[in-house]
Amino acid sequence: MNRTIFTLILAGGILLASCAPKEKKAGAADAATADSVAAIPIKVMPVSKTKIARTIDYTSTILAYEEVNLAPSTPGRVDKIYVEVGDRVQKGQKLFLMDRTQYYANKIQLANLEKDLARLDTLLKVGSVKEQLYDQTKAQYEVMKTNVEFMEENTQLEAPFSGIITGKYLEDGELYSGAPGMSGKTAVVTLMQINPVKIIISVSEQYFPLIKSGMKVRVAADVYPDKTFEGTIFRVHPTIDAMSRSFRAEVRISNGSELLRPGMFARAFIDMGQEEAFVVPASAVLLQEGTNERYIFVVENGVAVRKPVILGQRFDDRFEIAGGDLKEGDSLITDGQARLNNGQKVEISK
Repeated sequence: MNRTIFTLILAGGILLASCAPKEKKAGAADAATADSVAAIPIKVMPVSKTKIARTIDYTSTILAYEEVNLAPSTPGRVDKIYVEVGDRVQKGQKLFLMDRTQYYANKIQLANLEKDLARLDTLLKVGSVKEQLYDQTKAQYEVMKTNVEFMEENTQLEAPFSGIITGKYLEDGELYSGAPGMSGKTAVVTLMQINPVKIIISVSEQYFPLIKSGMKVRVAADVYPDKTFEGTIFRVHPTIDAMSRSFRAEVRISNGSELLRPGMFARAFIDMGQEEAFVVPASAVLLQEGTNERYIFVVENGVAVRKPVILGQRFDDRFEIAGGDLKEGDSLITDGQARLNNGQKVEISK
């Protein structure tokens, strides 16, 4: 019996002795693993502001500097159109003539009223007619004179400025009804001024105090990849759009060679001078998967802290940080950041 108990005690001791080193080794391994996860080797750089050339750019569409859809004031038959699409016209040049039957009738009536008024004026001076009759005739004469002048202007239309005809919507003898036709235009012809041309850009409200009339703008068109055109801001709209938080600025572009045409896609670049901003390596900025959120890591008290940022301009392999909780002197992680989680312990490598 005693021999059996002794044998069991001896076996238990041997078993404990054999397990102890394994548990110790396992604990050491776990500690080593924890240390390796908690201290990721990284490289950092101090964050500081640097001077950058601030250039803002916007997309737009080339527009005619002036555009007018010409039409008579009242419906009627088109008697004669003097121009075709593509014709260049000068200010004051005749464009089209409407039927003038009513105009000629009113003109004859005006001439008769003029004679009656002259006769009544003579009779009034000698007291042979009442002043009331004279005043009535004079009023009729003035009304008819206004009508004739109006019809003369609105039955033969002239170019209000020099330009090019870009649309013709009726032919000689057709009826102008005043309603939109197949083209969608309520006009007989369209006239555009294409030298100069203009663009309208929507500028972020943050630049409202800085954008002034007279500022120079560089304009590029995709159809001319090796050319740039010089423009000048000539009008700044006085209000901010509440939906887009932007305001409109109009840019005049010299177009003596007429390379630019209305409808072309264009990009406008405005140099805003130099200013100080945070600029960091592009590789230090990470993208949250499945979103457009950008973020960086900085070191605080030996751990990695994730900070969302808003990007500004790109300068080759660097990004401007336009917004976010980044401060001067922060230790920005520039190597090893892709393996980090927020709050993870890091070790700065030399």
